Amino acid sequence: MDTVREYDSVKITRRGREPARDQVMVEATIDLLVNGTRLSSIVTTPEMHRELVVGYLITEGAISSMNDVQGIEQDGNKVDVKIKNFEHFNLWYELRSSGCIGINWEHRDEDLFLPIGQRFDIDIILDSLGYLYSDIHKKTRGAHTACLVDAGGEMRYRALDVGRHNAIDKVVGAAALAGEDVTKMFLLSSGRQPAGMVMKAARAGIPLVVSKAAPISSGIESARRANLTLACFADGEKVKAFSCPERIVS
Repeated sequence: MDTVREYDSVKITRRGREPARDQVMVEATIDLLVNGTRLSSIVTTPEMHRELVVGYLITEGAISSMNDVQGIEQDGNKVDVKIKNFEHFNLWYELRSSGCIGINWEHRDEDLFLPIGQRFDIDIILDSLGYLYSDIHKKTRGAHTACLVDAGGEMRYRALDVGRHNAIDKVVGAAALAGEDVTKMFLLSSGRQPAGMVMKAARAGIPLVVSKAAPISSGIESARRANLTLACFADGEKVKAFSCPERIVS
């Protein structure tokens, strides 16, 4: 299924109106099941659904890695993930549109603290910002992008979605399915950085989040508690680190 569809529109200006045609992002809804029990419905683009649900479970703290996954079955718009220790989860059903979080876990991340391990060169960070460019977003103005980049500047995973949270889930899930170590990578995100976005990265073990957009106070405070480096307002010349600037070397 295509991620973009064309629609007729009417362009209206001070000088009048004329017919137009625009490319628009396509939404699909998938049902996430855990051990046969429906956990959430997720509004997303019609691609990378296995990656999305694995990343979602990791970034929401339901599982720590693929070691907790016993199998994944996909049937149409349903993805059923077989995981261990299902009886410990407090679940409810929630329609999850872009920007929402659908799970409330008893574990509140109090003990989550990322050690200063991998460091990242400022030149590599700034040069990597081009990975966020999306021709689809340029055409539709409706896509968010997330990328995982290694310390050498190679883009390892990239995803687009109607939801900024979903894009992060997809790249985290793709890395997990491939058995990659995300603690050696940094996350590029096209969206603003409130707590919900920052904590997704922290729970996955990603030490550095870089965004061209702004941070939100809750995101800064969460990053500082988790010892995650949050760098925002990134452009070709600089980033502004609101927490743990020592991970970025120049």
